[in-house]
This record gives sequence, structure tokens and C-alpha cells, in this order.
Amino acid sequence: MFKKLKASLGIGAAKVDTILENPELFQGDKLIGAVHIQGGDIEQKIDAIHIKLNTEIKIENDNGVSYQTFTLFHTQAVNPFVIQAGEQKKLPFTIKLPDETPITALNVRNNHCDVWVETVLDIDFALDPTDRDLLIVKPLPVAGAIIQQVEQAGFNMVKADVEKGFLNGGHFKSHSGCYQEIEFRSSGFINKKEIELSFILDGSVLHCLAEVDRSLGFNRGDQYISFSLGLNASSAEINNAVQRILRV
Repeated sequence: MFKKLKASLGIGAAKVDTILENPELFQGDKLIGAVHIQGGDIEQKIDAIHIKLNTEIKIENDNGVSYQTFTLFHTQAVNPFVIQAGEQKKLPFTIKLPDETPITALNVRNNHCDVWVETVLDIDFALDPTDRDLLIVKPLPVAGAIIQQVEQAGFNMVKADVEKGFLNGGHFKSHSGCYQEIEFRSSGFINKKEIELSFILDGSVLHCLAEVDRSLGFNRGDQYISFSLGLNASSAEINNAVQRILRV
């Protein structure tokens, strides 16, 4: 009984540790890992193991700005089982990253884009049997080339975050319930502009919606440019798409 009481307080209870083989990957890649469970001081029943892929989304309302956890993907890894005291179990898994997983590997100080794996044991006795592992989600080469060309045109990346809601690019839409915005600002004194890029991966196609804010210059007003490129788009195709944004 005393050991059960200790376990309910998180002392001597089963512990979970998720080991990822490839924590640095691209949108749409397969994440490979294993859940390691170390039995505690007593036999315990584990009803399920939940693996979640989470991000943090920005919410704006009349009370200001707040951030909350948003689950992009959730799976139950196993059926109920019993782990004996001191027993070790290893449960491998493979998860395909959702197409709309935000990019986190961005060279910007004001980066509010995080993606992590959260592993939770559904267990009778344990205070917080949870493990969290951060992922590094890199931009696909075509997205990286778009970002690079915008920066080479004199725009500095100033902020990145994940917004709550759905993106509508005219001929494409987002579906996850959140979307990423990567903000750039021109460094000139005259006719300053801001550009916000949102990428939506759709299988072998990358959609992009660009919002161009000209309120800082003489030509005021916002304009939206949307386009789609194959993941193997040529340099000329990428350049033509970026030039559409820059001409606004």
C-alpha cells in the first residue's frame, strides 16, 4: 500500500522516455522513434500510450494575445498492458508528419514556432507520466529557395508564428485549424513593405499565400498573391513566383 501511495505521488512509478532517431526532418517526412517504459516499484496497468504531435498557436482577441497548445496529430500506440516492477519495454513507432506541420528551423530571433512530440502514459498511479521531445522541422528546398530569394531582394525575416484558423489561398485551403506566418520587412526608408508568407504542403505540391502590406510606404494597402509549385520546381519557376510578390 505504501508503494502505491508513493507511485500516486510520482515516486517509484513507471517512467516514459521517447527516443527519436530523426528529430531533424522536413514537412511530410516520417518520424521514427521508440517509446521506452521503465517499470517502477510496483506492478502497474497502462491503459494506453498516447503520442501527440503538438505546436503552439497564437490567439488574438479583445483581451490581447495568448498562446495555447494545438495538437496536429494524435495516435494511441498500444492496447492496455501490465508492466511489472523494474520491467523495461521498448515500443517502436513511425509517424508521417502532417503536411501542415509548421517550419521551426528559421533564422529569426522572434520565432514562436515550436513543434514537439508528447508521449503520455495512461496509468493508474503516476503524477505526470509525460515526455516531451522537440523537433526541428526544416523548410522544404522549394520553400527555402523562396525565403532565400525574398531575403536577397532586401527583406529581413523579423517574426514567425502559428495562427489559429484556416488559410484560404483561392485555389487551395488549409485544413488543420492553424497556419504559419513568416514575416519579412524591407530595410529601405522609402516605400517600405512587409511580406507575410504562409506555406501549405499538399502531397507533391507546395502552395504559398503571400500577404504584402504597403501601409508603411506611399502606395498603401494590402494585396494577396497565391501560387503553387511542385516540390521539384525549377529555379526559373521559383524566381517567377517570387517576382510576382516583389512587384506588388
